[in-house]
Amino acid sequence: MTSRNERLATYGVLSLFTVVAVFPLLAVAAQALGLPHLSFGAFTEAWRRGHFARYLTNSLIVVTVVVVVASALSILAGYALGTMEFRGSTALFYLFLLGLMVPTEAIVIPLYFDLRSAGLDNTLPGLMLPQIAQSVSFGVFWMRAYFRSAPRSLIEAARIDGASSWTTLRRVLVPVGRPAILTMVLLIAMWTWNEFLLALVIVNSDEGRRTAPLGLSIFQGQHQTEYQLLMAGALIVATPVVIVYVFLQRHFIAGMLSGAVKE
Repeated sequence: MTSRNERLATYGVLSLFTVVAVFPLLAVAAQALGLPHLSFGAFTEAWRRGHFARYLTNSLIVVTVVVVVASALSILAGYALGTMEFRGSTALFYLFLLGLMVPTEAIVIPLYFDLRSAGLDNTLPGLMLPQIAQSVSFGVFWMRAYFRSAPRSLIEAARIDGASSWTTLRRVLVPVGRPAILTMVLLIAMWTWNEFLLALVIVNSDEGRRTAPLGLSIFQGQHQTEYQLLMAGALIVATPVVIVYVFLQRHFIAGMLSGAVKE
């Protein structure tokens, strides 16, 4: 049991870090809204001059495709590597881990030339494919850990009842592992939405294919001294991720606390 003084100290430290984390966001919002004189004109102007409707649409398309494809592949591969024994499974898992260990900066230039030779530069598919590969590397690691920690009794009971591997995955393990899966989905969505380097290299020369973070960078370069517009643009780009996190935060916290990466 913790004493009253220990609880007060804990809450004090947490409050301090909360203020440190939230204050910059409040400062950005205050400047974007023109406080103390409340005005939403900067958002309208930033939306019009920054072409954020197009950039947000591109980002939404990229995030949707990457999350759906990467999540499906990660669940399937994680299930196979976490519950089945077959030749080469360990080597295959380490191959997936290699995708987590190689930094994007080390491969982005040769990756661009490979995509250009395939006619995929300045295209959304060319931007999606590398991010799917990166997300699958993490997703397989995450889902394999979950499937390895899932109660063996559930899998054995399903097999005794005559359920196939596919039925066991779809009707038993996926429903039970919803917090872990939604945590993976949220992390992949946030990483994909915030990806800047790949977008800068792969689609920078095509304005119609720019994503929201890249569009915000271009907008910043064009309006360096118009701080209210810049703050409004930053909030426009950040808002979708914040909304997704708010709706999924309970599942995210549950997935993090459930030992989803526990071996």
